[in-house]
Amino acid sequence: MRNTKIAIIGLGYVGLPLAVAFAEKYFVVGLDINERRVFQLNECKDSTLEIDDNLLQKVITKNHEGNYSGLLCTSKIDEIRNCNVFIVTVPTPTDKHNRPDLTPLYKASETVGKVLKKGDIVVYESTVYPGVTEEECIPVLEKVSGLTYNLDFFAGYSPERINPGDKEHTVTKILKVTSGSTPEIAEVVDQLYKSIIVAGTHKASSIKVAEAAKVIENSQRDINIAFVNELSKIFYKLGIDTNEVLEAAGTKWNFLKFKPGLVGGHCIGVDPYYLAQKAQEVGYHPEIILSGRRLNDSMGAYVAEEVVKLMVKKDVPVKNARCLVLGFTFKENCPDVRNTKVIDIIKELKNFHITPVVYDPWANIQEVQHEYGFTPYNTLPEGKFESIILAVAHNEFKSLSILDLMIDNGVLFDVKGILPKNIVDARL
Repeated sequence: MRNTKIAIIGLGYVGLPLAVAFAEKYFVVGLDINERRVFQLNECKDSTLEIDDNLLQKVITKNHEGNYSGLLCTSKIDEIRNCNVFIVTVPTPTDKHNRPDLTPLYKASETVGKVLKKGDIVVYESTVYPGVTEEECIPVLEKVSGLTYNLDFFAGYSPERINPGDKEHTVTKILKVTSGSTPEIAEVVDQLYKSIIVAGTHKASSIKVAEAAKVIENSQRDINIAFVNELSKIFYKLGIDTNEVLEAAGTKWNFLKFKPGLVGGHCIGVDPYYLAQKAQEVGYHPEIILSGRRLNDSMGAYVAEEVVKLMVKKDVPVKNARCLVLGFTFKENCPDVRNTKVIDIIKELKNFHITPVVYDPWANIQEVQHEYGFTPYNTLPEGKFESIILAVAHNEFKSLSILDLMIDNGVLFDVKGILPKNIVDARL
């Protein structure tokens, strides 16, 4: 498209890297309702640590007049009125009953609808079940804008493939699936992404195909992890080391190498529920998908229960004991605490009247306080503990003298399997 001006709606883990990539070739306005986030970005600071401060400084601009490239970050809707491509990258969470919560998508669509003009294109990147773009979002755009879909404005879907904390597989280096509401718009959307994605693009035949492709990527991974989590429980009862079994089985060329663990984060632990919801709406009960979810969602409590059993076996008093939980983010070397399953370990420890003490040098203390209601430590807490659970494989933990932090007959449980086997009492 000539004179392309792009608006990115949502400047989180997905939106910011995409905005920065586009801003090197196009003029981009990044819109976010979080004014503190916008202020930090305009100061060239990214709290998610996805974008280097120097790169932000290179692309950030304070105004839009006369600019042909660069990124303007704002919380004001008026700043996106002159854009002609709108890319929505807001979260798609689940509620407390694990049902899809499309509220952020509805609100983002309302925002875009207020400034939508004839000829504009709206592309959604948020992970959804097949049909959400055209059946849920487009009606909002039409109602608010007063325009007609595929006559006055058009749509596309290009699922995000961001991997938080991964500095190797960045947004431009991961092949991108694209789609459009007409064949002509599909080509426009594909060429737009192709201009920044060095890994190339795959143009899907329809928006629904692209939506379905995204949601099964993470559902497949979830099911595979659930399988090895179940194996871990079986082998633990048999007195066999799961990691050694997986290493031996992995010598076969077509063995899929997954490891047991906690399944959290904004994708793998959430997306299968989106697919399950749509399946149930059309009259099919997805047994494997939901079974995998149940098993993976049970792993936090399982870890805590096994720690308690080991404490009892070693005659370590359980009530009022202190347990050092190493790590709280949903994955290693990343500050993202969204949907972390370490919280399940903490809740179950409290059920046994054990005091969990959480140490995570990566987690944002204020964010954890706001989202989960407790205060973690960013520095190593003092004293010795009756038990220790290594929950996240941050690099900082690999150099810790962990045994020095524990009483002589304490319990050490290694969720991630990164500690020497001879010093741990158990691991997944």
